[in-house]
Amino acid sequence: MLNRRHHLDEAGLTVEEWRERWEAGRSFLAADGESGKRLGNETIRLTPEGEVSIRLPSPLAELANAPHGRYVLTARATFAHRGTEWADRVEADRAVAYRIHHDVDRGRWYLTASWQRRPVPPLPLEAARARGIIGVDTNADHFAAWHLDASGNPVADPKRFDYDLTGSASHRDAQVRHAITRLLHWAASRDVAAIAIEDLNFDTDKTREKHGRRKKFRQLISGFPTGRLKARLTSMAAEHGLAIVAVDPAYTSRWGAQHWREPMCTPAREVSRHDAASIAVGRRALGHPIRRRTAPPPHDRSDRAGHRTVQAEPDTPGREEPRRPGPERAHDARPRTRTHRTRATSASSTVRDARSARRWVQDPLLDTVQERFRSVAGNQSQRGGSIPMSWFAAIRRSSLISSRRMSAR
Repeated sequence: MLNRRHHLDEAGLTVEEWRERWEAGRSFLAADGESGKRLGNETIRLTPEGEVSIRLPSPLAELANAPHGRYVLTARATFAHRGTEWADRVEADRAVAYRIHHDVDRGRWYLTASWQRRPVPPLPLEAARARGIIGVDTNADHFAAWHLDASGNPVADPKRFDYDLTGSASHRDAQVRHAITRLLHWAASRDVAAIAIEDLNFDTDKTREKHGRRKKFRQLISGFPTGRLKARLTSMAAEHGLAIVAVDPAYTSRWGAQHWREPMCTPAREVSRHDAASIAVGRRALGHPIRRRTAPPPHDRSDRAGHRTVQAEPDTPGREEPRRPGPERAHDARPRTRTHRTRATSASSTVRDARSARRWVQDPLLDTVQERFRSVAGNQSQRGGSIPMSWFAAIRRSSLISSRRMSAR
């Protein structure tokens, strides 16, 4: 209201209309209830016949028109929504809070009653799975839901519940509330005991440090009503006697589209990626694997086998694990004729892989003229030849040059 005062033209209000709304927003009377008191509230009392009475404070006691300092209103109040539940509470003297406020647009005074419900005992997981489940995939603009039986098989056709998260906060909240209401009514008609949803949380995944300049994607995940959705869905589902099963959202969209989208498509039914993800969510809540078993690879290493139509039993070990590769054989391995294994490998039949018979010897680091002469002399003696005299002269000159350099130093 304070912001509208500075933008009256955009709000379409005059100063007098704004002042009336401002005063009406602060003209209200509220009182909390207390269990054990008559009709559940001592300050504002509402009888089952609709009579409203207010207990006045001591300075206004002379204005009372009823005994015990109470003021009885001439108007009658009735509740069209949950009136039977309210009547049961006031007859049992259980706490009920009331609030009286003025609606400027309609020109009426309204009495609102509220109370707190007792915590509903949690439903065991086995009982929630007994009659099947409703798998729900949460998206930025709709809920994709599919009914699955206790064996994890999709039943009938998928459902889509749209909502619009643009506009004011009250509009977004109303859109989410209406979508959840339609979802709960459809789930109640399918005679299930639970609804499976993804346990989404984008508090740490919508920052610029994680997604960089992907502004549209960050706006998309920021628009997911995760916290408001879970709180409202849990409270509204309890009113319909439905339990909520939260599952891990990892790979539900990817595996659902990979293993369930194509098998569920028919000429008369087009299955979207989100519909397939709802199957994955429901199967994970039921304790069944999401991925379907794949056929072994063909002999020609082509990908023509596709998926198997038979599902693994729940007690089959390793049904959710990938296929383990077999033992690798060496490139030169051959079938063994003996029963025991040998440590040495068979010889190679190619020149490239054959072992060399050469012997590598490291030469001395100091390769002087004398070392060269000894090496050459040894080779010549082994061959039976003689050493030329010119070699002795060259070795002598190099020795003299080396000695002169040492003396100069």
